[in-house]
Amino acid sequence: MSQGFSLKDQLYNQEKTRYLAGLFAEAAPTFDAQAFEGQVMSRLLDLELKERIAWIAECLQNAFPGALPDVAPTLLRALPPPLDPTKKDDDFGDFIFAPLGEWIASVGLDHPDLALDVLEEVTQRFSMEWAIRPFLNTHPQPVLDRMERWCDHDSYHVRRLVSEGTRPRLPWGQAVGLDLTDPLHLLDRLHKDPTRYVTRSVANHLNDITKKNPDLVLDRLRAWEAEGQQDRDELRWMTSHTLRGLVKTGHPGAMTLLGYDPEADVTVELQIKGEARIDGVLEFDVLLSGQNNQPILVDYIVHFQRPGGKTSAKVHKFKQAKLRDGRLSLSKSHKLKGNASTYTLVPGAHRLEIQVNGRVRTGADFELLA
Repeated sequence: MSQGFSLKDQLYNQEKTRYLAGLFAEAAPTFDAQAFEGQVMSRLLDLELKERIAWIAECLQNAFPGALPDVAPTLLRALPPPLDPTKKDDDFGDFIFAPLGEWIASVGLDHPDLALDVLEEVTQRFSMEWAIRPFLNTHPQPVLDRMERWCDHDSYHVRRLVSEGTRPRLPWGQAVGLDLTDPLHLLDRLHKDPTRYVTRSVANHLNDITKKNPDLVLDRLRAWEAEGQQDRDELRWMTSHTLRGLVKTGHPGAMTLLGYDPEADVTVELQIKGEARIDGVLEFDVLLSGQNNQPILVDYIVHFQRPGGKTSAKVHKFKQAKLRDGRLSLSKSHKLKGNASTYTLVPGAHRLEIQVNGRVRTGADFELLA
């Protein structure tokens, strides 16, 4: 076994595997739950997360050989009750059911109608956004047609699958060959959903699209605002969540839609305080001046040195406010963690910039000390 696993990890995964085995033992009395648990645990802890999903799916396929029509009745009988339908958010489900999607995709691509029936049930226990993507690539129109009906499903988990499963840049997900515009008619319906779990997915989907076609997203958001079919506060939240990537890059159209004037006459004074050291803090004060009650969105950008003399910039959120009495004072202590999970700090010349309403207004150089 891997030397990196903890006893807690072992016990947790064994408990979850035993739970899954018990469900299938109830659904199929001849199923050897103990042998299944032993087979799964013989390799599970040596694997990364996605590999664990694939391995459990392989063990299930070994235990129940055959195509989807052969195994679907047992799989469906093994499912526990659906997730609580009265909740509105943060109910992703039990990760131990993720391998069911891998299994369905492995044995069901030649049986798309049945596979979609089964995925509709399983996604009400754990989200099937990864599992549906092979079907979108193999049978795009039948899947989109089914998703059209799912937009009206009683379960918000099924409705969310429509948006999440078709995302252009789904984390960990297989790439899909859809055009960016193919699912938009589905998002037109889902954007007015009453549950945050669904509207967050719609916003994430649109954020993915902004990487390639910002204007397409901005036009859609303006159209939804004009239609007025979603609660105004919820649509405002969706708009902000959708445009978070464009805000970091200072996209003027995104700023304007959010109510911030990129051309606003704002004066910014920046003062860096003291020394900046690795594993210390970068402390600085900012004074903004401009028209009374001017809406402002302030970010700060740190340009980091990289090995080999290169630099990279990271944008950080700072403040959303109005210039009450035409002024606003801000202070910040930015932690300079030496070995972050995404990058390692390097001593030397660095730069700090202040961005207001998408435009860099001022900056100052500083030396990062070891």
